[in-house]
Amino acid sequence: MAPSRNTRSTAGTLRRVLFVGNNWDGTVDVLEPVGELRPIGRVNVVPDLHARLREIYGNPVRLAFFLRIRQVIGEGHDQLVDDVYSTPDGRAIVVSRPSLADVVCVSLTTGELRWRFPVAGFRADHMALSPDGTTVTVSAFTARTVHVLDIETGAEKGSFRTGDMPHETVFTDGGRRLWNMSVGFVWTDFDARWQDFTKGDRHITIADAHTHEVLRTISMRSRLDAIDRPDLSHSVRPSVFSPDETRLYFQVSFFNGFIEYDVARDEITRVATLPTSPATPPDRTAWINDSRHHGIAMNADGSKVCVAGVMDNYATVVDLATFQHGPLVPAARPYWAATTADGSAAVVSESAADRVTAIDFATGRKTASVEVGRHPQRIRLGHTWADWSPPAGG
Repeated sequence: MAPSRNTRSTAGTLRRVLFVGNNWDGTVDVLEPVGELRPIGRVNVVPDLHARLREIYGNPVRLAFFLRIRQVIGEGHDQLVDDVYSTPDGRAIVVSRPSLADVVCVSLTTGELRWRFPVAGFRADHMALSPDGTTVTVSAFTARTVHVLDIETGAEKGSFRTGDMPHETVFTDGGRRLWNMSVGFVWTDFDARWQDFTKGDRHITIADAHTHEVLRTISMRSRLDAIDRPDLSHSVRPSVFSPDETRLYFQVSFFNGFIEYDVARDEITRVATLPTSPATPPDRTAWINDSRHHGIAMNADGSKVCVAGVMDNYATVVDLATFQHGPLVPAARPYWAATTADGSAAVVSESAADRVTAIDFATGRKTASVEVGRHPQRIRLGHTWADWSPPAGG
């Protein structure tokens, strides 16, 4: 994300905040980014919802996908917020809206839309923000496409093709490369290990961030087979790079743990298996969108990660030198993990409790927990100005 600056505008000095996207509410909570995570305000990011629904209900094909997303991926709810970042001046936020198949820029002053970009296909997913804060990407989940957008105008700078169901994207190499992870058909019930072939084309796509040319693809299937782990899926889920970008730590579908990948050697070096909760249903079709664990965040010096154990209902800090985990912190379906502004703690979204919870990297203990909107998922660091308050009406 864009670095913190002491730039002044007519609204005041920029300050760092945490944004929490409330998937079922269509709102974004703004919190203090350290300590007790004090709530600052809430923003409605679907002010145009009725207009969008009129469009959808007037198009039978779009309506079919909309209802499918509601019943399967959204667990009976419309998915109104997936990801969120702020513009460099801290005066607006950019939000991907899965069920509405678009990305919008919402003014933090008025609550009105600045721009809207409909994605290819029928569902918008994760986004990524360039290190300089000028470019945002969005995964067009049903179109095997990543769109690259100008954050100020919403104009498309380019796009590139991916595997089936592009999910997370990460900028690397100072913003010169883009890594996209495709997860495949996570909404089907063909979840037995022998049915893995039905999940589609899943691989990492590495693209040039400026020309959008695909430079390389990496399938983790052959890398997992090379370490005699045919039992593990190669659907790469949330991921985090070490500070020097020599190692990638990533989660995969159906697995309670994460994997370490050496980038230069192009091989998997270690696998961390984390505890199983006895209350986790053994039926894999009951796991939310093929997720067993979904969410991984790294501390400031790259020595530890915090893992969100979605179906096992805990979060835990893991030492990357030893792969030993700390206390299992009870959490109600934690679905994402982010790092506080000072790098000292992780923040996990407890999607089944409508809360976010901070866990100290040093002790592995819970330090704060605050209420947010319905079904929080993505948590991102960003900026507002120092004296910001939410626009009238949220």
